[in-house]
Amino acid sequence: MMAKTFTIAIDGPAASGKGTLARRLAAHYGFHHLDTGLTYRAVAKALIDRGLPLDNEAIAAEMAQNLDLKHLDRKALATHDVGEAASKVAIMPAVRRALVAAQRAFAQTLPGTVLDGRDIGTVVCPDAPVKLYVTASAQARAKRRHAEILAGDGEADLAAILADLERRDARDMGRTDSPLKPADDAHLLDTTEMDIETAFLAAKRLVDEALAKSQA
Repeated sequence: MMAKTFTIAIDGPAASGKGTLARRLAAHYGFHHLDTGLTYRAVAKALIDRGLPLDNEAIAAEMAQNLDLKHLDRKALATHDVGEAASKVAIMPAVRRALVAAQRAFAQTLPGTVLDGRDIGTVVCPDAPVKLYVTASAQARAKRRHAEILAGDGEADLAAILADLERRDARDMGRTDSPLKPADDAHLLDTTEMDIETAFLAAKRLVDEALAKSQA
């Protein structure tokens, strides 16, 4: 009998804590982790590095098809310019198709995987045994992002961060192709009043239950 992988799908808006939670769960269970947002950023950075246009869907899709998901440099992909460029390539259907196919292939990695993003439970891994939708109020998310930037010795304007998050929410939830929304069978985790430890324990309970069922 072939071994079967176990997938945890985590979705949610920007700065909701889903990435931190995904990394904690992956480390705890010894699973492979993929921040799918980085895959769109990696396509954008590949275009920028080569001096290629950001509005050519065929070229962007080719970059997406040749992407190595196992070697994504989080720090190099975290710049504002790459993020802005990523928002342009992320709306291209051919890019989304190529990256979703790559993300689905990654999800088959043994012994298990944790994928976080905007459309994991709804599009990428609709059959995942655990689906979490991690959210928090826009104000709470803006305060977290503000604190992160200050902790890294950066300068940040809380009002500007809040406005940016609200703009991103509207774009992510309003797009026609794979809009951000909870899967019908996702467990909602509102982290507005939660620290990471509380969120981790709540998620761990759900994963432990699903793992026990899958091994029964």
